[in-house]
Amino acid sequence: MATTAVLAAAAAPAVAAPRPASVSHPDSARLGYQKAVAERVLKGVFERGDTKVVDRFVRPDYIQHNPFAPDGAETLKGLATSVHAQFPDAAYDIERVLSEGDLVLVHSNVVLTPGTRGQAVFDIFRFQGGKIAEHWDVGQSVPSDSVNGNDMFSTVSWPRTSQPGPGFLTAYNKKLVTTAFDQLLVKKDLSAIDRYWGPEYHQHNPGIADGVAGVKSGLGAYFAAFPELKVEPKRVIAEGDLVAVHSHYIPAPGERGQAIVDLFRVRAGKIVEHWDVIQDVPASSANENGMF
Repeated sequence: MATTAVLAAAAAPAVAAPRPASVSHPDSARLGYQKAVAERVLKGVFERGDTKVVDRFVRPDYIQHNPFAPDGAETLKGLATSVHAQFPDAAYDIERVLSEGDLVLVHSNVVLTPGTRGQAVFDIFRFQGGKIAEHWDVGQSVPSDSVNGNDMFSTVSWPRTSQPGPGFLTAYNKKLVTTAFDQLLVKKDLSAIDRYWGPEYHQHNPGIADGVAGVKSGLGAYFAAFPELKVEPKRVIAEGDLVAVHSHYIPAPGERGQAIVDLFRVRAGKIVEHWDVIQDVPASSANENGMF
């Protein structure tokens, strides 16, 4: 749990961001700037213990949803110093970044000690006035093996790139995934897989087999084990062919459940790849904001 606390709180600070590359659309420039800031923030604070960037890029009234970290920019400064002192060789290996509106989602492999598998982490940042104003995250230890043979980070579907696809696809793909997610996971209708999932479907959840048959079997068993499962989507972030859904999964009434980020890749109108990170919602929190 201490490792999770370090990861999540570290994900909220900010580091000096480079000027974004020239782009043709003002909104693209803003989204590119937000992504550059988020990426440099994570690496600067977590890997180098940089505290000056917090003053420059994080609002003083910064809102934290990681249950192990209090609110405020001052907390981030202390975190940067303590993490770097305890784990001087820590690596925040960023795999993919996407941005929509005022939100940025970062998918990373966080390794505190070289040679260990570390954690899979999704960080979500909300920007306000060019600075980081709010942060959510989900962290999960990377297991030693996987039933599907895929790791938790690589891109298997073609083309094998971690970069989001063209921006003109964003709205269509976001609508498709939102509809598919609602039918499959909110309404628990397995027929959604036949309609929205591609025949060559690649799975990165280490406990679910690859392919369409794997997701049908895995989710079918999950729904049967938890007939009162309630899934509450909280936010959807999309860019190009990547769509992320941040949700609260509640297996049964009265349970705290799990915070989960599901990341889907859409190609030619079908979902072809899926990554996720799952974290139990703890009984108490260092802040009063909740994980969602």
